[in-house]
Amino acid sequence: MKAYRLLTADDTSAFCHKVTEALSKGWELYGNPTYAFDAANGVMRCGQAVTKDVDATYDPEIKLGQL
Repeated sequence: MKAYRLLTADDTSAFCHKVTEALSKGWELYGNPTYAFDAANGVMRCGQAVTKDVDATYDPEIKLGQL
């Protein structure tokens, strides 16, 4: 199965570390990153979709971050 995650965080180095960690665990970038202003919190937010082929059957209880 192909697993999909959308990683999001404030525009800080923590977001880059989150994406780098996912890549180091075999996730692959999917599409372009997103960048938008969060007016409610007054910060810029980043997003990046990632996918990973895994040997598993889909279950809504799967913890995607642990794949």
